[in-house]
Amino acid sequence: MNYADPSDFKAQDLQQIRSQVEGWLSHFEAALTACDANKLSDCFTRDGNWRDVLAFTWHLTPFVGAPKIGAGFVERQSSVLAHNFEINPERSEPRRVTRLQKDCIEAMIRFDTKLGRGEGVLRLIEEGTTLKAWALSTSLEEMKGFEEKIGANRPSGSAYSRNFGGDNWEDARRRAQSYEDHDPTVLVVGGAQAGLSIAARLNQLGVDTLVVEKWPRIGDSWRKRYHSLALHNSIHVNNLPYMPFPPTWPNYIPKDMLGLWFESYAQIMEINHWTSTEFTKGEWDDAAKHWKATLKLADGSERLLKPRHIVFANGVSSYPLKPEIPGLEEFEGDVIHSEGFDSGAPYAGKKAIVIGTGSSGNDIALDLHSFGVDTTIVQRGSTTVVSIEPSAKLNYALYDEGLSVEECDLIGLAATPPLVIKAYQLAVKRMMDLDKEMIEGLEKIGFKYDIGEDGTGHQMKYRRRGGGYNLDAGSSALMIKGEIGLIQNDDIESYCAKGARMKDGSIVEADVIVLSTGYYPQGELVRRALGEDMASKIGPIWGEDEDGELANMFKRTPQEGAWFIAGSLTQVRVYSKYLALQIKALEEGLIDTNPYS
Repeated sequence: MNYADPSDFKAQDLQQIRSQVEGWLSHFEAALTACDANKLSDCFTRDGNWRDVLAFTWHLTPFVGAPKIGAGFVERQSSVLAHNFEINPERSEPRRVTRLQKDCIEAMIRFDTKLGRGEGVLRLIEEGTTLKAWALSTSLEEMKGFEEKIGANRPSGSAYSRNFGGDNWEDARRRAQSYEDHDPTVLVVGGAQAGLSIAARLNQLGVDTLVVEKWPRIGDSWRKRYHSLALHNSIHVNNLPYMPFPPTWPNYIPKDMLGLWFESYAQIMEINHWTSTEFTKGEWDDAAKHWKATLKLADGSERLLKPRHIVFANGVSSYPLKPEIPGLEEFEGDVIHSEGFDSGAPYAGKKAIVIGTGSSGNDIALDLHSFGVDTTIVQRGSTTVVSIEPSAKLNYALYDEGLSVEECDLIGLAATPPLVIKAYQLAVKRMMDLDKEMIEGLEKIGFKYDIGEDGTGHQMKYRRRGGGYNLDAGSSALMIKGEIGLIQNDDIESYCAKGARMKDGSIVEADVIVLSTGYYPQGELVRRALGEDMASKIGPIWGEDEDGELANMFKRTPQEGAWFIAGSLTQVRVYSKYLALQIKALEEGLIDTNPYS
C-alpha cells in the first residue's frame, strides 16, 4: 500500500488557504473599486471589525459592524484609491489559527494607496457557506517618495566620509545638536522609551528633531527609580525601533541596564538631545504656525525655541501625587514618595509603612523586607493582582508563536477596542485559574481584590487609568505568610508622630512612610506648561475616547502641533512609526491639520 507524504497534505492545505484568501481579496477589491457599500458590507461578518491606522482615515479609527465598515470604505476610497490588495510575500504564509475562541484563517496582506504603501491583517471565518472577514486592519507603513532611510535607502555617508580637511561625523553631530543657527522642526519632551522611539522614527524620515530631558543623562528617568526595579515583561517584546536588545541580555531587564541601553541608543541612532534641560512653558503662535517653547538649561539660563511640533513623551503619568493624609504632618520619621525612593538599605532593622498596593508599592515593600525592615502595606482601594509568571506573560503569548516581532506588532495593531476587551476578558479568566491559590490567600487576609472593570484585569486598568494593579513579584506570598503586614486604610484613624494610629487605639509604628500614591495624569504637565485654556482645548490624554481608542495618543489632537506618545516599550515601538508618519505628512503638505479631515 502506498502512503501519501504528510508534507503533501500540508502543501495542499496551504494552497487551499492561499486560494481562499486571494479569492476574498479579489472580491473585496472589486467592491472597493466600485465603491459599492452593499457589496463591501457583504464581505464582512455582521459583527465584523475594521481598524484603520492612517491608510484610509489618517487617524486611528475603528469600525465595528458590516454596514459601518462598508460605508467607511466608500467614504474614503475616492481620495485614497487603495488597490493591489494581495497576500504579503514578505510575511509569513496565511494559516489557520484560533483567535478569541474563533477558528479562522489569518493572513498578512499588503496594498497600495495614492500616497503610500500599506499592510494589514485579515481574518476570515465561515459564515454559512462563504468565507467572510471577521477582522481586517489597514495601516499605512510608508509614504511614496518619503521612505525611511533604512536598509537599501540608508545614507551613503558621503557628507563626511573621507572628507579630508573638512568636518567628520563627530563634527557634524556636534553641530547638529547645538541648534546655534536654527530651530528644530520637532521638540520632544522626555528622553525615555517614548521620546527616543519617536525621535528615531522622525530621524529616518528626515525630520529635524530635538529631545530634551530634565535629568543629567539619557536613561536617568529609569536609573533614578527604586534600587531593585526591573521590567515586569519579557525582553522579546520590549525592543525599541530598529535595534533589538543583545541576545545575551536577561529576560527581565534591570533598570540600570535599561538606562544604559537608552543612553547608547540615543548616540547610535544619532538622536539630537539636550540633557539637564526642562521644558517649562509653551505658547502656540497661530499666525506663524509654530510654538514658542521655553527651556530651562543646566546653568539656569533659558532658551527659546520655535518648533512647529511638540511631542510630549513624558509618560502616562507626570508629577508625583501626594494626597492630603490626615496627621501625616505630625509623623517624626521620613516621608518619601515612591518617585524618590531608592533602597531599603538605610532602614535596615527599622520599621516602614508603604501606602499603596500598586506594583511600585509592592516592589518597594519587597525591597524594604529584603533589608530586614519590618514592613506594612496600607491598602487604600481594591487592587488587581497578577503574577508576573505565569499569568502576566499571557498578554504577550502572541510573541511566542514563532512570528517575527514586526508581524506580531501588526497583529496586535489589528484589534478594535471591542476585540481588545474580549481578549483581556479571556486572558483574565485564565489568569485567575493560574493564580487561584494566591488570590484565595490574599482574600483570606482581608486583601481587597478585583479583576477590573468588566472583567478585563490589569491591562485595561492601565489603559483606562494608568494604575490600580500589581504585577506581583513575590510580595503577595509574604503578605499571606504575615512576613509583610497588611492594613486597610479604612481602619486608620490618622497618622501620628510614631506612625499610623488605628481606630482601635493601637499604633502601627514606623521610621519611614513611603507614599506609593501614584502620579498626576499626563494632562497635568500640559496644564502647568501650556495653561488651562490649552489643556481644556486638547482634552483628556490617555484613557478611552468615544471610539474606545486611547484619548489623544499617537495622533493629531485638537491643538495643531501638539502630540502625545506614552506607554510600554511595546506600545511606543509600534505607534511611534504612525505618529512620525503623520508629522512627516503634515510637513510635506499631504494632510490637513484637522485630525478628522
